[in-house]
Amino acid sequence: MSRDKASTMDGDLQKVFGKPVPELYEAAAGHDASPALVRALELRSFLALTEEQVARVRDRVHADMDPDRNMSELSADRLRFDAQWLDAALEARDGYRAALGELLRTVPPPAQQARPVRTAPLRTTATLHPSAAPAPPRAGAARARRP
Repeated sequence: MSRDKASTMDGDLQKVFGKPVPELYEAAAGHDASPALVRALELRSFLALTEEQVARVRDRVHADMDPDRNMSELSADRLRFDAQWLDAALEARDGYRAALGELLRTVPPPAQQARPVRTAPLRTTATLHPSAAPAPPRAGAARARRP
């Protein structure tokens, strides 16, 4: 996804998980990666991509509004479209920032983050006492009365 693009929350990720973002991506590729780390990096990638969209629209509007640009090239329709595009990109960015922020608030500090431990499946070896055995299917069933 957007591993190589910076995001505005990279510092928060590093603070919570205790490593720079590139190292976090490496750790997330491992089979024992925490689900919180994987989800956080997924949200971070979406955020970085959305922030790039915001920057592109901003730069396009700035270029269109350059004081040295010929005024006959201005288009209200084009600016309206860019405003709608910018609004959608900012809304998406805000949503990803909120989701990632909430996730990061719930993750324990790096010192308290435990690695998942693999255990063998539990096996039951106990046997039931005969009185605890299930009753036959018709036991205790009421008999229908005949008139």
